[in-house]
Amino acid sequence: MTRTGDSARTGDSARAATRLEQRWALFHRWGPYALLATGTVLAASTARLLGMTRAEMYACAALVVATLVLQLWWGRASRGRATPSTASTVYFTLRMALSFALTWLNPLFAFHAAINYFDIGRLLPQRLVVPGLLAAAVTVAGSQSGGLPPDDATGWMVFGGVLGVNAALLLVFSHIAGLEEARARTQAETIGELERTNTALQQALDENAALHAQLLVQAREAGVADERRRLAAEIHDTLAQGLTGIIAQLQVVAGTDDPRLAREHLDRAAALARHSLGEARRSVHNLSPAALADDALPQALEKTVAEWEERTGIPARYTTTGTVEPLHDEVAATLLRIAQEALANTARHAGAGRVGVTLSYMGDEVTLDVRDDGHGFDPRVRRARDGSGGFGLDGMRARAERIAGSLGIESEPGLGTAVSARVPLVRHD
Repeated sequence: MTRTGDSARTGDSARAATRLEQRWALFHRWGPYALLATGTVLAASTARLLGMTRAEMYACAALVVATLVLQLWWGRASRGRATPSTASTVYFTLRMALSFALTWLNPLFAFHAAINYFDIGRLLPQRLVVPGLLAAAVTVAGSQSGGLPPDDATGWMVFGGVLGVNAALLLVFSHIAGLEEARARTQAETIGELERTNTALQQALDENAALHAQLLVQAREAGVADERRRLAAEIHDTLAQGLTGIIAQLQVVAGTDDPRLAREHLDRAAALARHSLGEARRSVHNLSPAALADDALPQALEKTVAEWEERTGIPARYTTTGTVEPLHDEVAATLLRIAQEALANTARHAGAGRVGVTLSYMGDEVTLDVRDDGHGFDPRVRRARDGSGGFGLDGMRARAERIAGSLGIESEPGLGTAVSARVPLVRHD
């Protein structure tokens, strides 16, 4: 059952219970007046038929006025009272006595005496309910048997029989009323519990909505931060490395008097500038590197290594092992960027005489190894950034981890460096 269904059922039950309480409250307030008026009209209409004397009529009139005054007093005194009290007990006792006296004078006043059946639970404490019901039963039974007191033994027998029936009915209905009251209490408690549960559930839903909104904000902020990191890494891999290459070519031009050699290096610088501009544009639009636009990763790596060898003059060899698989664009781009960064670091820092790049397809993993025979370093010592560096090893490691991979570094001073990136083999869809 949904929360909406529970809320609707709870609301309907609560409204029905409220309407019932309002109707009972209306009856308790105006019922005594209506029954007193009914008994008075019927008694006045039948006074001569029943042989009432003038004195009895005057007595009835006085008792009716007294009953009316008592009811008006109770209407004021009972405001805000919901449980039996001393005042309510006194009120019930006086009303019972007046209705008994009226019924004694004219049996039709039993209509007013019947009101004592309906509100006795609200007026008397539990220990006085049964005696109060018996008193009301005596009054009503006297009216039903022809009036009080009975005229003869037969009249007393009829009165006794009617009283017994009334008393039995009262006991049965009293028991049923007790069960109904217990059921109503249980229902009210259940409704209250459901309302509290619905309130708690609504609060939880509101908190979840607020948490969802907060998570959306955090996800948006994380996305912005991740995009900034991506762009920073892409710019480092494209513009920074391109500008480094351009500077190297221009330095050669500045240090030579050979026009042919100068023109060759100027052409290389222009090509690097055009290539870097294109890569920067592709990075902004989150596209794959230009090297992967027409070639698969093995061919792109082979061309990258060849271009690096030509640019730096350092011998470099590229090897592919295992069964070549078409890789997901993100995996291929990540490995290509790691290779470019590793080669750039080698050119800047290693002083290497030879470089080897190996791409290995091993079951559900792809491994990229970049090895050199340069100066090496101690990986346990964190190097401070210099102005020429960007992301370096941290950037390569972040790239690998971004696609659930890892990056390993093996190096010792004087023994060269090996960079190994291991990433899941995710095939191109």
